[in-house]
Amino acid sequence: SAVLTMTARTGMPAKAAAGILRGMYPLRSGGKGKVRVQLMGSGTILREVLAAADLLEEKYSIPADVWSVTSFSELRREALNVERENLLHPDKAPQLPFVAQLFKDRTQPIIAATDNMRLVPDQIRQWMPGRYVTLGTDGFGRSDGRAALREHFEVDRRFVVLAALKALPNMQLFFPCSN
Repeated sequence: SAVLTMTARTGMPAKAAAGILRGMYPLRSGGKGKVRVQLMGSGTILREVLAAADLLEEKYSIPADVWSVTSFSELRREALNVERENLLHPDKAPQLPFVAQLFKDRTQPIIAATDNMRLVPDQIRQWMPGRYVTLGTDGFGRSDGRAALREHFEVDRRFVVLAALKALPNMQLFFPCSN
């Protein structure tokens, strides 16, 4: 399966097994820094997301935590089930969906990249705190190599970095406006 193949190539962090089955797990934590971003990658785009994290830290001194998403659909399915349980059992303490638990204490912008259409990571938008930017391969079918397609659809490492920089509250540091 794709999950097993990608996990074998990137290595599975300790305690990741449960997250893999639930739809997402933290793959790598960024270094220390006041400004940071959260990067999510799904499938083979994960390598580009890891490269983007390296670029952000090396070129801009912005650490990035990287999350591997094994299933946006599973994250949504579980979140909807939690919402249903909360609705049907108002007498019990409300529960928080798994994806919301993972990000509840994170205030940084979150960038989600996929080789699928943006609709796929948009499935969990309502449970993501703060700024949530999705990158995907929306558009008409094309035939080309993976690198060329990622550039065309603006989902390669450069565009992940650009989206992260633009999503930061103090983005003027990186994109000064000329008056």
